[in-house]
Amino acid sequence: MIRRLKRKFIVLALTSLFILLAVIVLGMNLLNYRSVVKEADTTLSVLTMNRGAFPDVQGGRPDWLPGGMSVETPFESRFFSVLVDTSGNIHPGDMSRIYAVDREEAVRYAETVLDGKDARGFVDSFRFSCTSEGDFMRITFLDCGRKLDQFHDFVRVSVIISMIGYALTALVICLVAGKFVKPVAESHERQKRFITDAGHEIKTPLTIISANVDLLQMDYGENECFSDIRQQTERLTGLTNDLVYLSRMEEAASTIPMVDFPVSEVVSDAAAPFRTLAQSQGKELEYTVQPLLSLCGNDKAVSRLVSILLDNAVKYSPKESTIRLNLEKQGRKLLLMVSNPSVTPLSADMLRHVFDRFYRADASRNSETGGHGIGLSMAQAIVNDHGGKISASTPDGQQFVVTAVFPD
Repeated sequence: MIRRLKRKFIVLALTSLFILLAVIVLGMNLLNYRSVVKEADTTLSVLTMNRGAFPDVQGGRPDWLPGGMSVETPFESRFFSVLVDTSGNIHPGDMSRIYAVDREEAVRYAETVLDGKDARGFVDSFRFSCTSEGDFMRITFLDCGRKLDQFHDFVRVSVIISMIGYALTALVICLVAGKFVKPVAESHERQKRFITDAGHEIKTPLTIISANVDLLQMDYGENECFSDIRQQTERLTGLTNDLVYLSRMEEAASTIPMVDFPVSEVVSDAAAPFRTLAQSQGKELEYTVQPLLSLCGNDKAVSRLVSILLDNAVKYSPKESTIRLNLEKQGRKLLLMVSNPSVTPLSADMLRHVFDRFYRADASRNSETGGHGIGLSMAQAIVNDHGGKISASTPDGQQFVVTAVFPD
């Protein structure tokens, strides 16, 4: 139990930590990239307003510099521009402020921009902007190579540091996880032991009460009070047995013997007696079982699962209704489905709690039906022990469908 809780705690903690670090790293790098683009676009806006060049700088801080731009930017920036006429001919402009690009490369960059039909963007490490100048279109290119290199370095460093931090934190979580989950696991174990021990203690007085009722009936004859006592004693005995069974399943989930068995035969044999029970209550049971299916598990537990689901369906379906059971193979999984009309429509909130112990979805699910409210809890425990999943749904708002999926 402690190991299982420890694994779940570690997986949940590490998953949450990974998501948090991913969001932080992604957010930082997006903001950094946005800053690079914003700075480049600000510089380009000055260049495009002055026909692909900076205005003359004559001492002090020029009035034309946008807020936040350094006075050194005109001297540090590397840029060039080309003109495109209405015929699509490309004419390189002043190339004196760029050394790494010649006139032929400038033309190729311009052709790439024209093919993309974007007014602003990146070509390699150059940020470009397109503006109209009379009958021409000017494409201004700004070299952002250093800024982009710094951005890529920041991405690598942030990812590496995050991975190191994640690894160290994961190591600490793995070392201390046992201490965090131990109190919860011990409390859960004590609760299960209490249910088991209490169940055994309750059985003795219930047996004595039942025996004494039999003796009193022999002396005084059949009596309504005796019948009520016997009925409630049998009900309490059944509830105690179910609780003990459920507790034992949870205690020894990993020790249940699992072998390959013919699940088709087991399901058919378990469902057959319920056809007569359903007919006695004015209902009909139809079951379709795909033949020759096998399952690695516990045949007795699966037989009890079928009995629980059909017993639940018979109890909580109206008269003259049809109950259906299907067992089939879908892909690499086995699908067991039991459906019955519901007396009262079940809401989405009710469906979330149908597998809780002692939960009753509506007023019709009361003690008069003979149920204890833990049948579906036992069904869930059986399916979980087989590595499967169980769910409840109401596809049309009237049919209550319980679906158990087993790995093949």
